Amino acid sequence: MMLCKVLLTNDAARDLEELYNYIALYHFTLHDSFQKADYVLARIEKVFSSLSEFPERGVYPKELLALGIREYREIFFKPYRIVYRVIKNVVCVLLIVDGRRDLQSLLQRRLLNA
Repeated sequence: MMLCKVLLTNDAARDLEELYNYIALYHFTLHDSFQKADYVLARIEKVFSSLSEFPERGVYPKELLALGIREYREIFFKPYRIVYRVIKNVVCVLLIVDGRRDLQSLLQRRLLNA
């Protein structure tokens, strides 16, 4: 089995940094906030690892599927959604976002206008 390379777009890297900072600085009590942020980051990195082995395992984002678009997939680390695209042997992570948000406009802005 050939492993895929997992790359983050600048937007996805910024999403990850913002998520980490949000958890570390604002979300939890001071004594455990950085440990929680490190934990979430480590779990998301495990998701990236699993995508390198099984890139087709994600589902089509329902917001894009409704438009007939099947070139993007997503995988979940609740409550986060990681949206990516597989091009040959590269997994390109495009978006890492809290799944409780309304994603329709964000997906259109970030993916369809890119």
